[in-house]
Amino acid sequence: MKRAVLVICDGHRADLVTPELTPNIWRLAQAGRRFTSHASVFPSVTRVSSASIATGCRPARHGLHGNTMALDEGDGLVVRDVGNPDFRGRMRRATGATLRVPTLAERLAKRGGQIVMSNVSPGAAYFQDPDGHGHVYHRDGSYGPGERAVADPMVVTHDAAGDRVMAERFCSDVLRRRRPVMSVLWLCEPDHTMHASELGSSEHRRVVAAADQCVGMVADTVASLAAEGDDVLLLVGSDHGHETVGTTVRPDALLVQAGLKRDLASTDVVVACQDFSGLVYCAAGTGDRAAQIADFLARQAWIGEVIAGAELGRIGMAPDHGLALAFTLRNGAATNSFGVPGTSDMAAASSTTKVKTGLGSHGGLGSWEQRPFLIASGKGVAAGTVHAGSTSIVDIAPTILRHLGIAVEGMDGRPLPLN
Repeated sequence: MKRAVLVICDGHRADLVTPELTPNIWRLAQAGRRFTSHASVFPSVTRVSSASIATGCRPARHGLHGNTMALDEGDGLVVRDVGNPDFRGRMRRATGATLRVPTLAERLAKRGGQIVMSNVSPGAAYFQDPDGHGHVYHRDGSYGPGERAVADPMVVTHDAAGDRVMAERFCSDVLRRRRPVMSVLWLCEPDHTMHASELGSSEHRRVVAAADQCVGMVADTVASLAAEGDDVLLLVGSDHGHETVGTTVRPDALLVQAGLKRDLASTDVVVACQDFSGLVYCAAGTGDRAAQIADFLARQAWIGEVIAGAELGRIGMAPDHGLALAFTLRNGAATNSFGVPGTSDMAAASSTTKVKTGLGSHGGLGSWEQRPFLIASGKGVAAGTVHAGSTSIVDIAPTILRHLGIAVEGMDGRPLPLN
């Protein structure tokens, strides 16, 4: 039986996959095929990455813009948190759909099915299968086909211990007993802890090791299934990396001060912050305000790059439902106190008081946050090899479809070269 298994270690930088820190992942890498120029999408946030991995498409095509995004639900543009369990319903009502393209769950619904177990935010988990074609297990609510609640929900903690409990159930219940054609395990670590600790710290190293143990558990189970005759493609990777947070800026307040937004609560112009980047939405009737904002932002010392209008296509975005421009924040290669390189200033809404200076985050186009890792193993995969050509997380879905013998169409990604 042909099957595919995907394991995502959320937020795990490629350069932190080492024999010392991650012996199980390293062992898998030596036995399988490594993709050493692997990239995330923009913005490099988990909710967008989840949709992009599920669909093989970038945001311009699937329509999910960020960890936060603006919706007009009848009262003008308002920034909403995509991570909230109710966001899918809000998105359907405001735009007429959730994702605009099929997910793997939809494509496989009548071909052996998909089961997802995820310990990240509800939104990130649910956008693996936002319309209920398969099964999604999450600590805030689990559902099966038709989005019907399941009789065996997943009850775990949002931490490394919860990841381990989830991985144990994934191996025994999903891989061995239920045996869907597609299985996804999405760990919250090391991302969950990296947002609250310094990169390279003892806390960070501890959860990297914990995620590695979960990967080892899955790899051993897949090896036993292969020995019993299953043709399993195992893909293990991450969705994005992390860098160290520098100075925090409040773009919405600065736009108000510059006369480019009426006030902090106004819906004429809104900013959806993604930590290391931001998305600016302009309501109809604001004239050339977007061009004025782009010009203003380009002159700020904390800005990395401003991408507006049709240029959004260059980063996989598109002018859509008010989205006018994107910006990244100033970043560089400076190391933190533990010698881990990569820093970026951070954009935050004025309503948010949290300051994360010195901690880990992501969301932009920085060199390290844009370097997740990816390893493939299984029958037909060239063992012990490295592919140095450019690949992306949008290549995961078409690779899985090809392995399962299903036509690849309507995707931005292309099947990975496995041999």
